[in-house]
Amino acid sequence: MSASVSARRIAATVLAAGAVVSAVALPASAHDNDRHRHPRVEISAVRADSPGRDNRTNRSLNAEWVELTNNTRRAVNLDGWTLRDEDGHRYRFDDVRLAGRATVRIHTGIGRDTRTDFYQDRRNYVWDNRSDTATLRDDRGRTVDTDTWGRGWGHHRR
Repeated sequence: MSASVSARRIAATVLAAGAVVSAVALPASAHDNDRHRHPRVEISAVRADSPGRDNRTNRSLNAEWVELTNNTRRAVNLDGWTLRDEDGHRYRFDDVRLAGRATVRIHTGIGRDTRTDFYQDRRNYVWDNRSDTATLRDDRGRTVDTDTWGRGWGHHRR
């Protein structure tokens, strides 16, 4: 009888330990899901319609932009990443490291790249004022983030 009481106690201890392990594992998996909903780098803002008339001046073209934000503390290497619109206009990042917690704007027009501003060097608008989708892809072609506007209201899809 003593052996069966010991066996029951061992079984109860194992079950209790399993419950503690499950309780500890649950928040970790919930945290993993949050990480997938909030990408390391995201499209944080878009100005598809530059202020004033669309007269294709460089000033007007550069008032059209997309912002990317690095949500981590570490720099992210954007070398080979691309930013595209629905019509296939593509901007490719070359030799770019986005610092931790930093935001950069990618302007449509011509300019000199800095740590906070990049220029596509285009002479025509990229982003459709009424509706479009900006898609950010990594160097392997995987979609990192998208931002869609128009068609009712703007939203992020991941």
